[in-house]
Amino acid sequence: MTEPIRSLAARYYTDPDIYAQEMSGLLARTWQFAGHVSQLPNVGDYFTFEIAGQSLFSIRGRDEVIRTFYNVCQHRAHEMVTGTGNTRVVVCPYHAWTYELTGHLRAGPNIKSVPGFDRSEICLTEVRTEDFHGFLFVNLDDDAAPMDDWFPGVREEIAEFVPNVVRLAPLEWVEVPENCNWKVSVENYSECYHCPINHATFAEGVIKPETYDIQPDADGGYVLRHTTECQPMKKMTYPVDMSVPHAGDYQSWFLWPMFSFQCYPGNVLNTYHWRAHGHENCTVWRGWFTPEGAESEVIRGLAAQDRETTVKEDIHLVESVQRGLKSRGYRPGPLVLDPNCGVSSEHSIAALQRWMREAVDGQEH
Repeated sequence: MTEPIRSLAARYYTDPDIYAQEMSGLLARTWQFAGHVSQLPNVGDYFTFEIAGQSLFSIRGRDEVIRTFYNVCQHRAHEMVTGTGNTRVVVCPYHAWTYELTGHLRAGPNIKSVPGFDRSEICLTEVRTEDFHGFLFVNLDDDAAPMDDWFPGVREEIAEFVPNVVRLAPLEWVEVPENCNWKVSVENYSECYHCPINHATFAEGVIKPETYDIQPDADGGYVLRHTTECQPMKKMTYPVDMSVPHAGDYQSWFLWPMFSFQCYPGNVLNTYHWRAHGHENCTVWRGWFTPEGAESEVIRGLAAQDRETTVKEDIHLVESVQRGLKSRGYRPGPLVLDPNCGVSSEHSIAALQRWMREAVDGQEH
């Protein structure tokens, strides 16, 4: 008799040592969201952020190329910049070592007095950066495969569902702190088995649960694709122009380990991205996008609806799970793997948990 596949042991979500392993391994060797090109419209614009415990900053050069660097001076390790801003050159606040926007050392007080000092050998340490339809991703692993290898076909599919994606910019970000392990939150996002019970507005006013399915990538990529149809127009909670291709579809592309593009009915692009802060704390950001970031009453209303229903409902769910994972009475149960897949199957969770297990065992992509 075939044994059922069971959920991961609780320690994967509660053990600080496993979290430390992920910070130095998985999260340092995967593609992580940094920001959007619209945040850096001008030469010298920069913003700072953190990935896997490392402070980084992205900056637009005079050649219009956006580069990302570790936020540390090569002299004596002072951080270079904070927050966001614009600068002609990058100047360390500690000893005024000055770097070009390309990261190369330009000058420093009294450095010419140092015998054998070769300025050309000094450069801020660059981090691999990819522009994915205007969304900037970084990878701390210089040898990692490019995003199109990790997520085959996604770039082309997003362009099909959201034809104006290159014109989009953030209308608003919604920051959602959660008292749970980041994997608990990602798992909750990656199945809709719980949707009909817990997300009435989403399940009755946006999508048709009976058509919902989530499938791992068939080509071996690290993608989960969510697909479903929208509700009839009389039940939709916002207006949709059905004359546009894919207007009646919902599609989501979850990019392992911490980002998802979503296309809501009406070709509305929105995103999730996660940041881990500890073994029991993370933050989720919901992004909502319009052409050039233009004001939209419909998108504002949809974002507010999402925030007050699905997002708020999910906080209670994931935080309850995190508390439950510490219960002495918890015994990981079998995953519901319906051969026909669909909304009441957990095929996506089985794939996610396989990736999670491989990451801890040191077998990343």
